[in-house]
Amino acid sequence: MHKDYYVVIMAGGVGTRFWPMSTSACPKQFIDVMGTGRTMIQQTFDRFKDFCPVENIFVVTGAVYKDLVLEQLPELRPDRVLGEPHRKNTAPCIAYANYRIHAINPEATVVVAPADHVVLRQDVFNSVIHQAADAAASNDWLITLGIKPSYPNTGYGYIQFDPDEAWAQNPAIRKVKLFTEKPGLEMARTFVQSGEFLWNAGIFIWSLKSSMQAFKEYLPEVDELFAGGVKMYGTSLEKDYIEKVYLVCKSISIDYGVMEKAKNVHVMEADFGWSDVGTWGALYELRPKDKQHNSIAGKNVMTYDTRGCIVDMPKDKLVVLQGLEDYIVVERNECLLVCRKDQEQMLRQIVNDISTEKGEKYV
Repeated sequence: MHKDYYVVIMAGGVGTRFWPMSTSACPKQFIDVMGTGRTMIQQTFDRFKDFCPVENIFVVTGAVYKDLVLEQLPELRPDRVLGEPHRKNTAPCIAYANYRIHAINPEATVVVAPADHVVLRQDVFNSVIHQAADAAASNDWLITLGIKPSYPNTGYGYIQFDPDEAWAQNPAIRKVKLFTEKPGLEMARTFVQSGEFLWNAGIFIWSLKSSMQAFKEYLPEVDELFAGGVKMYGTSLEKDYIEKVYLVCKSISIDYGVMEKAKNVHVMEADFGWSDVGTWGALYELRPKDKQHNSIAGKNVMTYDTRGCIVDMPKDKLVVLQGLEDYIVVERNECLLVCRKDQEQMLRQIVNDISTEKGEKYV
């Protein structure tokens, strides 16, 4: 365990694609999606407890979720939960955490990870994170983790690496050529066949110095806003200052704002059973299934001539399904969703429509 290693858990999303399980009142990261007895943010926190001291773990989340974070992670110090007054994507979230950590330890090496991803092989993950952190601590690199693709997934971003630019001390770490957002199926097939592309896991490892320099260079307008509060971080003035910053700060992702532009980006290839569990379809792939390939959560679900469905019901509710194939059937929070799996991309629009026509209480 290294005293200069820190972790930033990003827990600000609302998980629209997991409606109605995930709502703005209790987003997906605060739910036990996998049925393990631990919520997603709890599992993410557990993942890093042996990597660095607990006081070196920060969570950045919506200000409205601060109490929920502390309720689910009682080991966390309250001043380690950074509340964002508005959702402004990942770059401002990371800039805020950077300055907050810099006020404590300018020599920090930082891992930034989403709160709502699944890792099935913890031992491999531990090894990868330590290797990446050691590399970041001794090089001026922005390192991201890349997952070897097992099929042409069109829902993930891809990273192309340079096969001739591997780090001598660890050939799994290679220079990045290109970031590509979610491709079409044919393009995804080409990527997988080439052997030069990895799924973008959205997990970043860098020295604080390298990260802050990258913000100054590629997102100066964001950096300047947070730099203005340098004497306030960790004091009673921080909250009011951050309120003002988030009112004017633009919304931009770290990938688009920094990683796609920087020249010192490296990717470490890894395979630790990763999924971003971004959709019901992704959860279906991870959950156990019956002989008809149905993934069912709920004690009293009966199926007839039904296959390939993901069903998630309140535990005691009697539900009978007949003649369904490849559907999502979910009941939560006084809402019932019945949707074809291959149409789940409509969920964002559906949630917007519900909010407009039926009111915020349902979303």
